Amino acid sequence: METLSLDGRTALVTGASSGIGTASARALAREGVNVALSARREDRLEEIADELETEYGTETLTVPADVREEEAVDAMVEACVERFDGLDVLLNNAGLGRGGDVESLSTEDYRLMQETNVDGMFFATRAALPHLKESRGNLIFVGSFAGRFPRPSNPVYAATKWWTRGFAHSVQASVGDEGVGVSVINPSEVRTEFGADMGESFEERFEEGEVTEPEEIAEAVVFAAGQRNSTVSELDLYRRDKFSGF
Repeated sequence: METLSLDGRTALVTGASSGIGTASARALAREGVNVALSARREDRLEEIADELETEYGTETLTVPADVREEEAVDAMVEACVERFDGLDVLLNNAGLGRGGDVESLSTEDYRLMQETNVDGMFFATRAALPHLKESRGNLIFVGSFAGRFPRPSNPVYAATKWWTRGFAHSVQASVGDEGVGVSVINPSEVRTEFGADMGESFEERFEEGEVTEPEEIAEAVVFAAGQRNSTVSELDLYRRDKFSGF
């Protein structure tokens, strides 16, 4: 497959303050990409931006935003476009998991997952699409194993990831003829802070090497960001023993 050099291109990464977002920002900066970093933790974003500029000599922009807030997301995209004179890649990564089974899931946690994992993906995509059409760029979604197979332990989280995949593929159908590539990356467990709000993060639960590392997902992001013409619409990155218990 033909890929583009990423040097000098611009990417906006949501959920950039930890885990897959941080690893992806590093991997993109390594390739010479100018990176706009967005999340709620401004101090953490500034630390990452300084690191990227020092280590890779790339230009960065920190745009603190809560993806649940429509106006903040619009401002986030506009700030990126204004700073870098365009947008080539959106990594729609911000997401979270809360609670568990339906009977015990609070309305607050239900709404938080919907607003972040669904509304946030929609707001960012809507704001970015005009610019991605102009650049014939790539729109990348971080999905999940839970968006392809039933997840008995948290049906609502799984449903938001099924929505992510359905939305992404339908967007692909609507903008593909305008030159925008759309890819969904589906990890299984990744050793990040994910799960901390449900009692134990994946970093705490798994030892290094037991499950996927965020840097592995970041390499898939770099691949997706460099696609031109034909596009891999979906990438499943599962730990090798994921199906052993099925």
